[in-house]
Amino acid sequence: MADEIDFDFGDQVDKATFAQILDMDEEEDRDFSKSIVFGFLEQADQTFDKMDAEIKAKNLDELSKLGHFLKGSSATLGFVKVRDECEKIQHYGHKKNETGEVDEPDEDKCLRLINDSLSKCKTAYNAVNELMKQYYAES
Repeated sequence: MADEIDFDFGDQVDKATFAQILDMDEEEDRDFSKSIVFGFLEQADQTFDKMDAEIKAKNLDELSKLGHFLKGSSATLGFVKVRDECEKIQHYGHKKNETGEVDEPDEDKCLRLINDSLSKCKTAYNAVNELMKQYYAES
C-alpha cells in the first residue's frame, strides 16, 4: 500500500522514508501516521519558538540541542529540507561550519548563520505543513 504514494511532495519529502511511516498504518486507515505527522508539526512549531528565544539569549549550546532534536524527528519522517537546516543549526551551535567539519569561533557569525538557517527551516516547515494537510485532506 505505502509503496504506491501517488502524491507530489516535490523535494520537501523523501517518499521512501515517508512510506515507512505509512507502512505502520492499518489498511485503508491513516490515523497512526497522521497522528505522528501532525504531532511532529506541532512539536516543531513549539521548538521554533524556543529557538527564537535562544537566539535572543545567544545560547549556542541550547540552539545546537534544539537543532539536533528537530533534525532527528524530521529525518524519521523524511522531511529533508527541515532536516538539512536543523543539521546546520546543530553544527553552528557547536561553533562549526554548516558541515560540522571546520571550527567557526565567531559566535556572532554562528548566531547569524543559525538565524538564516532557522528562517529557511521555517519556510520548509510551512511547505511540509501544507503538503501534509493536502495529503491527509485536512485543508
